[in-house]
Amino acid sequence: MIQNSPLAERIRPNTLEELAGQQHLTGKGSILRTAIEHGKIPSMILWGPPGTGKTTIANIIAHTLNVPFFILSAISAGVKDVREVIEQAKTKHGSVLFIDEIHRFNKGQQDALLGAVEKGIITLIGATTENPSFEVNSALLSRCQVYVLKPLNETDLIALLNHAIKKDEFLSAKKIELKETAALINISGGDARKLLNLLEIVVDALDDRSSRSKQPGLSIVITDEKVMDIAQKRIALYDKKGEQHYDIISAFIKSVRGSDPNAAVYWLARMIEGGEDVKFIARRMVILASEDIGNANPTALVMANATFDAVNKIGYPESNLILSQCAIYLASSAKSNSATIAIGSAMEAVRQHGDLSVPLHIRNAPTKLMKNMDYGKGYQYSHSYDGNFSEQEYLPKEISGKKFYDPGKNAREEELRKFLKSLWKDKYGY
Repeated sequence: MIQNSPLAERIRPNTLEELAGQQHLTGKGSILRTAIEHGKIPSMILWGPPGTGKTTIANIIAHTLNVPFFILSAISAGVKDVREVIEQAKTKHGSVLFIDEIHRFNKGQQDALLGAVEKGIITLIGATTENPSFEVNSALLSRCQVYVLKPLNETDLIALLNHAIKKDEFLSAKKIELKETAALINISGGDARKLLNLLEIVVDALDDRSSRSKQPGLSIVITDEKVMDIAQKRIALYDKKGEQHYDIISAFIKSVRGSDPNAAVYWLARMIEGGEDVKFIARRMVILASEDIGNANPTALVMANATFDAVNKIGYPESNLILSQCAIYLASSAKSNSATIAIGSAMEAVRQHGDLSVPLHIRNAPTKLMKNMDYGKGYQYSHSYDGNFSEQEYLPKEISGKKFYDPGKNAREEELRKFLKSLWKDKYGY
């Protein structure tokens, strides 16, 4: 192995046992591991943040199954490249095609894969950091399993650092003391590739300092202070390839959530100048409008959705104006996460109580048999009553009276609270 290769490449795992994290997919008895062990994997989309193991899992599959393995990058490959791979795969049984950043393929490029995937000429493994429901067309998506990769936790990342120091041919030859890890982990943002490459940058810089001090051979002691000093000098604030993709979008979202339009516009500008996909920004604002503003200002969702549509139609650079207007509006809007809490609480109740029976009186009764079984019996049609409301039970009896939606403390939702209290009196505690 040559040292010119980045550290992340030099120690890339070849087996599932060496993979950091993702036990829900690759641990013993997990669905993906079982498929690999049986030698028959489905076409799949690996969806997760950068540096969580998407490319590594694809490499492990190819290494374990010992099958013809083709790699394309959606950044540089076109329909011609896809068709060439498919022609080669026709003569090589069991071929696997790995496409990195498959969300960057347009509809025509994705359509070129359909027939080969459907006929089993290739097994497709696509990797994406974006929600495949938005970025992969439905025909191709329906032919693939979607596996979600989770961000690596601190334990995984520290284990990865220690593994690299011990196992890498070049790092293991140095005396490295990993005294503190917080800065390495925070700067890398949970991205294993970024973490390992940062570790190598820090080791090289400290090794240079040791040589210049005419004291070569001393231990390289890694501390948070040293990491921060080296990182500030060596690492760009925003890489156009998206190195700080998640850091900057996080700062943007938190600024909007925190009602600071000035910070929101600044981070928006950072993303635009850094080459971020304007559709990604617009889509995040649609989610944010519901997650953080909700019914405190229902117009926010309308505004954000209109922004997403407009950005799709207008494109860069004119879309900058539309994104700016929406970001300022959302940041300046009243905030509420009551809808977010409500659905989270309701989903927890579903997981806790399982499939509770639908009360008979609100069941559908399209057949005579169902009517004879009292489906729909006693249902009170709301519009037949004063105020278009009749107090009756809509929840399963096991969770009757359970309040999932608690209106936020803002003008719009206080009106909703008063209205709901006038209807339900004390049943839900409004």
